[in-house]
Amino acid sequence: MRHAAQPVILITGSEGLIGDAIVNWEYPNYDIASFDIARPHKRPEVQDFIDCDLTSDESVNRALETLRERHGNKIASVVHLAAYYDFSGKPSPLYRKLTVEGTRRLLHGLQSFEVDQFVFSSTHIVMKPAENDEMITEASPVGAEWDYPKSKLATEKIIREERGAIPAVILRIGGVYNEDGHTVPIAQQIARIYEKRFESYFFPGNPSAAQAFVHLDDLVDLVHKVIESRHQLGPYEVLLVAEPDQVSYDDLQDIIGKEIHGAEWPTIQIPKLVAKAGAWTLDKLSGDDDSFIKPWMIDRADDHYPVSSERARELLGWVPKHRLRDTIPGMVRRLRENPQRWYELNGMSVPEEMKAKK
Repeated sequence: MRHAAQPVILITGSEGLIGDAIVNWEYPNYDIASFDIARPHKRPEVQDFIDCDLTSDESVNRALETLRERHGNKIASVVHLAAYYDFSGKPSPLYRKLTVEGTRRLLHGLQSFEVDQFVFSSTHIVMKPAENDEMITEASPVGAEWDYPKSKLATEKIIREERGAIPAVILRIGGVYNEDGHTVPIAQQIARIYEKRFESYFFPGNPSAAQAFVHLDDLVDLVHKVIESRHQLGPYEVLLVAEPDQVSYDDLQDIIGKEIHGAEWPTIQIPKLVAKAGAWTLDKLSGDDDSFIKPWMIDRADDHYPVSSERARELLGWVPKHRLRDTIPGMVRRLRENPQRWYELNGMSVPEEMKAKK
């Protein structure tokens, strides 16, 4: 057995957007180990990668034994990011098999380690949307409505009930973005306006409703503060993580329109049934999965999330340094510089007319 010279941070889902950013943060006082099913594609030297499939008892047990052999029995923090997510909103057994049961499997295996802290990446949409403009806090009611937030809420329950003596921190995180976009609702909105699609003018809900977002760098900074404060935090903490400046759909339309076309982009509110009919028609005619707002988004278009992160500020001194409205110009600039790269980074197919121009 080789004991670590420094405290160990274990990161699951290390090859995702958030995991990759956390792994590549400078941790001079820690050793980094990571679990994932894909090998590192960036700076593999900064982490000790261990292959792990959280849907398999055998794989989890083997990965934890490898971790013990290489780093000993003590873990400073487990940052648990691995989970299933499908933006189409379609049901999948992986929500339970990976997100819920995978967490249970990991927690059971960790009981034989000395773990200072278990950090779970949940989502702000486990919260019930606000009725008006009252701020959503950690004490507000929960109300998950579709499979993704339901899986996160079920996993939170697993952590509360089965963590044993391991202290836990639940981070209910807003939509994560950076200068390349990397958040599907905003990227789709930018693409619709950039291409001047007919449907870009229409919205099937209250255009003054706002979602919660947080810049990737600010989220990584928060995780770092959570790890550094692990001995000062309580045995079970829940933190909402979002910028205080939530931007409405209508405001986003205007900001994006001005950046791309030099003018405000009008928003026309339409009934949900009309929007669903339009989505179905465009999907059948074009077969393009990017052609309109997803059906689950239509159902949730009125959801309003004025999220307060005051507790994170009070507990950790965390104050976001970025704002979505200030970052959109950079997103648009990168789109213009290299449309094909931007579309690919955001998981969308490049329009044929743009391919023809290259």
